[in-house]
Amino acid sequence: MTVMDYEIVIGLEVHCQLLTKTKIFCGCSTDFGNPPNQNTCPVCTGMPGALPVLNRKVVDFAIRAGLATNCSITSSNIFARKNYFYPDLPKGYQISQFELPICLGGYLDIEVEDETKRIGITRIHMEEDAGKLVHPEYEHGVSFVDYNRACVPLIEIVSEPDMRSSAEAVAYLKALRDIMVYLEVCDGNMEEGSFRCDANISLRHWGAPEFGIRAELKNMNSFRNVQRAIDYEVERQQDILDGGGTVVQETRLWNVERGISMSMRGKEEAHDYRYFPDPDLLPVVIDDSWVDEVRQSLPELPAAKRRRFVSDYGIPEADTEVLTADRDLADYFEAAVEIFPQPKAIANWIMAELLKFLNEDRIGVANCPVTPRGLAELLMLIDDGTISGKIGKQVFSQMFSAGDNDPKQIVADKGLAQMSDAGELVAMIDEILAANADKVKEYQAGKTKMFGFFVGQVMKKSKGQANPQMVNELIKERIG
Repeated sequence: MTVMDYEIVIGLEVHCQLLTKTKIFCGCSTDFGNPPNQNTCPVCTGMPGALPVLNRKVVDFAIRAGLATNCSITSSNIFARKNYFYPDLPKGYQISQFELPICLGGYLDIEVEDETKRIGITRIHMEEDAGKLVHPEYEHGVSFVDYNRACVPLIEIVSEPDMRSSAEAVAYLKALRDIMVYLEVCDGNMEEGSFRCDANISLRHWGAPEFGIRAELKNMNSFRNVQRAIDYEVERQQDILDGGGTVVQETRLWNVERGISMSMRGKEEAHDYRYFPDPDLLPVVIDDSWVDEVRQSLPELPAAKRRRFVSDYGIPEADTEVLTADRDLADYFEAAVEIFPQPKAIANWIMAELLKFLNEDRIGVANCPVTPRGLAELLMLIDDGTISGKIGKQVFSQMFSAGDNDPKQIVADKGLAQMSDAGELVAMIDEILAANADKVKEYQAGKTKMFGFFVGQVMKKSKGQANPQMVNELIKERIG
């Protein structure tokens, strides 16, 4: 059989680490990268008698995430203890939510191969993260425990099993990540684990009423690895079913280096965790005024921004994908367009020049040394013929490296203004034509590609400062 004989069924459980300054149930810092066990206290290390106190900001962020994904917000929700043992879970249970989570019944629309598909969201709930086990190479057979991450706030976003391919799963994951980053509730960093997902995958024959037995995949730290892991798991389950076997319900780890998934443990069900309401935390009551307050603070979300950029600025959808991938970048673009209302020209410079420099220096738009006004004024100089596009790139490089946002002064100081004096250009052109009389004859004999050679020689002799349009017109006049 082929994979076409089966329907692929995928659901994702996405954990978003929230951008609060302190943990969910104590006042310890959530800073990433601090020395082991520095961000700890009796509460997050599970000391006897230590009591949790809920961080209100976590609730605000969960409401934001729920509203942005079309969920209903539950007026009364309860924290529960999820009981299981891991060495990096100091209390022996995780404080999470079970029967009464904060958000229910949402959805997210995704685009795959120019088609829109709606993916249901079952629930969003708040919970604390576990610590981290460290296995140093120099200490064979020994593991250390770092509790810095213990009690860091998470929201878990659980989708319906509505995805039918790895491409749909990645599209959903990217769309969800973009929303969380726009909301400023999560930084979306998959490599650091602040945005991570588990995938539940099963196969069933087309038309079968029941889902197949699923396996859960963990340890996927990039969109590419999510796609690779799902494709591998689909093929693995297909081989089992084709051979007359039965897929085992289990949790599997994705091995990035080997490109395979490996069995980790049997898949737990809800009853295995022995959930019960946490007696140390009161129910969280969320009234309409709280929800309305959060709703009014929501930013324009990525999909809506992309549609507006296409309609308001007339730029291609491919450009809007790049410009809206980062909220700061979208704001930068709009600020520049407000000063120099040529959206396509600004979009081209952002995508071709600005992003190249930012990527080379590994900095975000928020720390860009060239301001939107600086870029707009540079493009004005190119547009009015003061400098050429080639010289403009040199000026931009100077602006970026020096943090100088006065392109006019840079052009004046370095004598970069474009040569537009016809007499000066004619003299230069005549000199070049005289030195290349044989090539002039080739051109006049029909070898029209030689025209580019003459233009290039003029631009070289003028050090890129000759007005390209005038150069083209004057060469045509001189050689017919």
